[in-house]
Amino acid sequence: MWMSLLLFALLPAQFTTPLTPAQMTNKQAVVETSQGTFVIDLRPDLAPNHVGYFIKTATDGGYNGTIVHRIVRDGIIQGGDPLTKDKSKTALYGTGGMGVLNAEHSAEPFTRGAVAAALRPNQPNSGGAQFFICVSDQLALGGQFSIFGRVSEGMDVVQKISELQADAKGAPVDRVTITSVTIRDTPPPEPLPFASDTPQQLAARRAIIETTAGSMTLAFDAGQAPEHIRNFLRLAQAGVFDGTSFHRVVPGFVAQAGALNTRSPLTEKQLKLVHQLQPEFSGTKHERGIVSMARGDDPASATTSFFIVLGDAPSLDGKYTVFGRVVDGMDTLAKIEAAPVNGEAPLTRIDIVHVRVVQ
Repeated sequence: MWMSLLLFALLPAQFTTPLTPAQMTNKQAVVETSQGTFVIDLRPDLAPNHVGYFIKTATDGGYNGTIVHRIVRDGIIQGGDPLTKDKSKTALYGTGGMGVLNAEHSAEPFTRGAVAAALRPNQPNSGGAQFFICVSDQLALGGQFSIFGRVSEGMDVVQKISELQADAKGAPVDRVTITSVTIRDTPPPEPLPFASDTPQQLAARRAIIETTAGSMTLAFDAGQAPEHIRNFLRLAQAGVFDGTSFHRVVPGFVAQAGALNTRSPLTEKQLKLVHQLQPEFSGTKHERGIVSMARGDDPASATTSFFIVLGDAPSLDGKYTVFGRVVDGMDTLAKIEAAPVNGEAPLTRIDIVHVRVVQ
């Protein structure tokens, strides 16, 4: 009996945060690693003690010099073990810094970007400094682990870490060091580019589309489709069109580009700019050089894909949103139209290398 009491006395007390909900609300953790930086939005509404412990550990410098010690490609990455600071304790990596947090389960889904406390096997109240991040949806983990945050910036960095070469135990072959974790107030959202532009200011801008076939310059009539123009300029400035291709060319009809499935995945910041657009139909005729938004059956389904008209196309009038016109580079458009195709797909990729916004 005395031995049992002694062992119980040696167990660490479960942590209860001294911070109030107000002190933990609207806080972010900026995690700098040797592979890049990502930002976690902390969620005290889901797991206050987990957030409090994470803030305490970060503020005390407890994460500095630790590593990401386990990865599952496109699944999760795991880190935060204080033992990983010591290269002589490799065999113990994954066992340190645990056993101080009771479970705080919630209905928050284990989708891409979710941040949760790692646990000892079959010990639901063994959370601590270690955490893992879902690189893809892991819905089966619901009710087993406690989510206390979500990555809001830098998921491309998290993704890249998960794709590193790993050994048979899932440890990255090359150390991925967490150099620092800084707690900060969540900054106010950045204003959307071009949101305050007047119609006259929008009309004064130009977009130069640099392609592997040459360059074209687009001009805009903001009186026709101001929201489509704002959207196009935002996507262009953020690099969303870069790396897409002219995936459809129908001579005498249209050349279509900007589809996201023709380029590498977007960053989280770029993805936030992509949304469906309400139509802004006008009386402008679809004639050679006109630039209009592609869409599905739903008139409000346009997102990033656009087309340039290669000839008179009255069947499109009033059904697709015209937002620009090619004012320079019609020779480039002619080269795109003349490209050999298989059906409607160019035999050789015609890429959009970059879109520059100028005034």
